[in-house]
Amino acid sequence: MRGDFSKKVYQVVRKIPKGRVMTYGQIARQLGKPQAARAVGNILHQNTSLEIPCHRVVNKKGKIALRFAFGGGKEQKRKLLIEGIKFKDKIHVDLEKSLISDN
Repeated sequence: MRGDFSKKVYQVVRKIPKGRVMTYGQIARQLGKPQAARAVGNILHQNTSLEIPCHRVVNKKGKIALRFAFGGGKEQKRKLLIEGIKFKDKIHVDLEKSLISDN
């Protein structure tokens, strides 16, 4: 069951377009598990594949993952900036401009 949920999380994350972000909670809700935001985060923090753009996932306040799996928060921010993501401050994405809507 856990492996199946992980695969579904990765499928959703692969579909996040460049220049956009989603939150852990959005991914959980999209998969029908609204209480599983933390599980989504844990799954993404265990990701070892560079093909899964987990840098495009932030918390509900837009905060990047300071312990991002591929080089820490600075690397996550660098990747997002390259894609045109705007930040409100050093560690918070401007969700109004970059968040994929829940629909």
